[in-house]
Amino acid sequence: MMDLLKILLYPLVPVYAVLIKARNWFFDKKIFKSQKVGARIISVGNITVGGSGKTPMVIYLSNLLKQQGIKAGVLSRGYGRKSKGYVLVSKGEQVLTTVDLCGDEIFHTAQECKVPAAVSENRVIGAERLIKETNVNTIILDDAYQHRWIDRDINLLLCEQRFLYDNSFTNQNLLPTGIMREPFDSIKRADAVIINRKFSEKKEIPDQLKKYFENKKQFTACYNAIGFYDVKKKINYKIEEFEGQKGLVVSGIANPYSFINVLKKTNVDTQNQIIFRDHKDYTLKEVQRIRKEFYSTNSHSVVTTEKDAVKLSKYSKELDDIDIFYLKIELEIDEPENFKEFLLKKFNNIEK
Repeated sequence: MMDLLKILLYPLVPVYAVLIKARNWFFDKKIFKSQKVGARIISVGNITVGGSGKTPMVIYLSNLLKQQGIKAGVLSRGYGRKSKGYVLVSKGEQVLTTVDLCGDEIFHTAQECKVPAAVSENRVIGAERLIKETNVNTIILDDAYQHRWIDRDINLLLCEQRFLYDNSFTNQNLLPTGIMREPFDSIKRADAVIINRKFSEKKEIPDQLKKYFENKKQFTACYNAIGFYDVKKKINYKIEEFEGQKGLVVSGIANPYSFINVLKKTNVDTQNQIIFRDHKDYTLKEVQRIRKEFYSTNSHSVVTTEKDAVKLSKYSKELDDIDIFYLKIELEIDEPENFKEFLLKKFNNIEK
């Protein structure tokens, strides 16, 4: 049904293409001007909607810069939040707001990395306030490849490997028919491209797309499943301890394929699933559905993603008789030293 709707909307694709091309032309010709702020800016983004691994990449960068003694913060628009304007999420230690008011991705990032963080639709205003309130000298912009109103010093583009190999009509096409925010030639704006193979084996870029990646610094990344985390007891468990376990899989992320695939690889029973849309805003209705499915399938526990666990945790009373675990994953760059050298070399050439 959804694919049929996308096909019917295909006449709008050329209109969208013209608008995107015109907008980028105005920025390229400096008619629309990108504004500098008083910190170094690293942008992390993609040319598709959802599922490329931006949040894990932001976490990876936050930890890397922190290890180098660089005071970095994270700024996001806070997709799916129930608030508007600027919200300070963290000054570096404790999270100062709720997941509803800031969004699941930035909440998870601030909690995981212990770095200053904020959300704001207007990235320039958000960056200036984050600098003023936390004294950061570097800001990582989450999902900002298309947000060109703020000037960036390093532009990192994430591409999901699976996307590059799926040249179907409803995939490698511009919105609203496909999942592309911009055409492939927009890759030229990137300082480096990180191809996220997630849990798959590394592949070469398809021949028909290689021209877009020529003369572009390239890295590959993958996900590493490091264990399961008990949301209530705050205890980590090894992957092996969940082998053969019959769980109710709950997911509300853009592309659950990789999540379910890695559960299967770890021999977790995934036949019972509840798949919600991306950034699912869980209500009591969904919690009751989870309870019903859990008991009707005789599941041992609920197994979910880290982002979903953040939102489900507020229903601890309603789910107090159900064990909830999330799969903890980390993004790894395949050649970490080369990536660090590239990043710090670019970094050192930037005037503070």
